[in-house]
Amino acid sequence: MAGGGSFLVALLKRGAPAIATATSELPDEIADPAPMHALRRIARMSGPIDPAERDGLLLRATRYVVLIPLAYRLLAVPGQFGVYVFEQGTTGLLPVGVFTLLSVALNVIGFRWMFRSAPYRGRNAGRLLAVDLAFTVLSPLVLALTVPAEGYFDALAVSSVHLFGEAGLLTLALGVPSGLVFGLLSFPLRMLANRLNTGEFHVAEAFSTYSVLLAELFLATAALVLTGLGTRLALAYGTRNGRLAERARQHRMLHDTVLQTLEAMALTSTANAEERLVEIQRLARAQAMQIRQTIESAKAERAEAGARPLGEKLAALAAEMARDGLRAQLVVAELDDDTLSEVRQIAIRDAVREALRNTMKHSGTDRVVVRVEERDGGIAVITRDHGSGFDKAERPAGFGISESITARLAEVGGTSKVESGLPGGGTRVTLWVPF
Repeated sequence: MAGGGSFLVALLKRGAPAIATATSELPDEIADPAPMHALRRIARMSGPIDPAERDGLLLRATRYVVLIPLAYRLLAVPGQFGVYVFEQGTTGLLPVGVFTLLSVALNVIGFRWMFRSAPYRGRNAGRLLAVDLAFTVLSPLVLALTVPAEGYFDALAVSSVHLFGEAGLLTLALGVPSGLVFGLLSFPLRMLANRLNTGEFHVAEAFSTYSVLLAELFLATAALVLTGLGTRLALAYGTRNGRLAERARQHRMLHDTVLQTLEAMALTSTANAEERLVEIQRLARAQAMQIRQTIESAKAERAEAGARPLGEKLAALAAEMARDGLRAQLVVAELDDDTLSEVRQIAIRDAVREALRNTMKHSGTDRVVVRVEERDGGIAVITRDHGSGFDKAERPAGFGISESITARLAEVGGTSKVESGLPGGGTRVTLWVPF
């Protein structure tokens, strides 16, 4: 790891941009679902990172955290101005009103800049922040020189709201040290403004404002830490769950392709050795082609499948099963092609494929009916054969039912139900996914 450091330290020192490093050096222990002491998990989330590894999407997204102090000022400054008007009337109304308008304008510009679609430019962000900081520093001095003494402290209350937001903005955008430096400098700045207007420093009054500023710095720091650690925890969980999902997908692919072909080879009953070899070669070639398409053309295959509605997908599946000797009668109700998402259509198709293969292997019949209909706010697909059936107590669900059917549908919010009567009563598999 090049130049490693602590994620929490980087977060406090550099502010929200440090969240861009949250994807680096993620230990599996962070997302371990087993119970763990809170401090230990926090320590893992706060642990080592590689500062050189920065996620571009996270880097662009982290700038939105500064919307919090911008929104605070956009609402609080006009509100405090209303209090000033109520208390002072027209005394000093012009300079305080101009200050309020400029404060609102700066925050609106900040919002527009954050929500624009143009690429993020750190230099431009720095310029905007510098302008905002200069306005925050100079405005109390200008108000001290332009507002009459009787309205001065109420006027400073309006500018103080903007100042509090500036402290949070600097803490979130640049880190805690920047916020603290600004907080320290704001104290003599406030006393200087008091001296310009009243001829006295009014230390006690400056201290009262300073205590509120410290509280704002604490809240901004807490928001920064919680956002950063929460982001890292979410990334760790997402990575872990993504690995599990990919592993399950690979297991299903192996089960539905290689394992099925090997079992079909084992069940080949041709007596003639030459004919048996030809049959095995045919199965092997077909399987090799299917695996190659899965590895090399997954995206192209999904795009092609996406151009066909569910009925056509199942019709193509029925043709595929017919080549292997299973005659599937497809009965499709009139459906709106756009009612079911592509992801759910593919999940249904692949689950039906597994159900039909189970019929072909275990039922002892070469006929099955596949019915598609709307039911309970979703689409139901029922496969029904009149084969040998089975006793579920004697034959528990294997990988094909639990993973290739049940788990696959559960991933898209669906359900499955397998029913089988007494031996000879056949089997019914009902698959359902919501709209």
